[in-house]
Amino acid sequence: MIRKAKLSDLDSIYLLSQACGTAMIAIGIYQWNEHYPTKEKFQKDIELQELYILEKQGQIIGTIVLTEIIDEEYRSVTWITQNNNNLYIHRLAIHPEYWGKGYAQQLMDFGENYAKDNNYQSIRLDTFSQNQRNIKFYETRGYQRLSDIYFPKQSEYPFHCYELVL
Repeated sequence: MIRKAKLSDLDSIYLLSQACGTAMIAIGIYQWNEHYPTKEKFQKDIELQELYILEKQGQIIGTIVLTEIIDEEYRSVTWITQNNNNLYIHRLAIHPEYWGKGYAQQLMDFGENYAKDNNYQSIRLDTFSQNQRNIKFYETRGYQRLSDIYFPKQSEYPFHCYELVL
């Protein structure tokens, strides 16, 4: 079941993100660390009612943020569509115990359907340039790779920006 997150979910969401960060580091993907994502970031996502969770048997196994707010880092990107009526996806995560079972697909299907149902003109996101699995995941779904942005507290490597025109 996918639903909006509540403040009472915050600790479980943060533990899930830490498990993801640890698992990615273990396979050489230095994408999430002590600087990102923070518990405060998730709390703000919940307060803005932009964070959705995927539950299985009452356990939170995945997260996705759907927002209309353009991050400052995205302002330098030459997007395909105008900066008007776009949906941004952030912090897509599946607990490592559930990787490879189609749950990320379910959350992305949810996000894409949400965007279509609410008449957004496109979906925008970024993914770490060293995470080949994510790159393939988004490109297979039809997202077009655009320019790169940097998050120095996360990595010296860039993050690729993607857009899917709806």
